[in-house]
Amino acid sequence: MEKIVNLTQIKPSIEPLENSPSVKGVPASNSNDEFIKDLKGILDKVSEDQVQAQTIAKSYEVGEESSIAKVMVAQQVSSLGFNMVLNVRNKVLSAYRDIINMPV
Repeated sequence: MEKIVNLTQIKPSIEPLENSPSVKGVPASNSNDEFIKDLKGILDKVSEDQVQAQTIAKSYEVGEESSIAKVMVAQQVSSLGFNMVLNVRNKVLSAYRDIINMPV
């Protein structure tokens, strides 16, 4: 037969997260700020690539740019960056849904 353990007996053996060795030495605010900074930088770069591709395409349409290869490469770089960001977003949302649906 199983022994029923009182919660107060278990509580002293549970170590708080702040005292965990894996968390010590890593300031939460810095890592969070760096992540947000990196994410913003990536999104800005993708946006910049899209604007550049649009500008090159417009200049080709009015005859200022003569290289169709340059236009196509700029559009492919823009498309690839956007698809990468979209896939990362989808993976993050999928992970979030998995965590939310976990039984407690």
